[in-house]
Amino acid sequence: MANTLDLRGLSCPIPLIRTKDALAGAEAVSVVVDEPPAKENIIKFAKSQNFRVECSEANGEYTINISK
Repeated sequence: MANTLDLRGLSCPIPLIRTKDALAGAEAVSVVVDEPPAKENIIKFAKSQNFRVECSEANGEYTINISK
């Protein structure tokens, strides 16, 4: 089961830093954010590290599933 990070209400760079830390020791991480810049930064970072990324949006919140 993937680790889940609830990072709603936080502004960058905090969500990105916490996502990087979580990915350092995990095969998969699910991240929930509510800031579009945080979503974009996390997706860009994950793709740059060759992770698979899936993102869905519901009610102004983004769920980003990141896996190796």
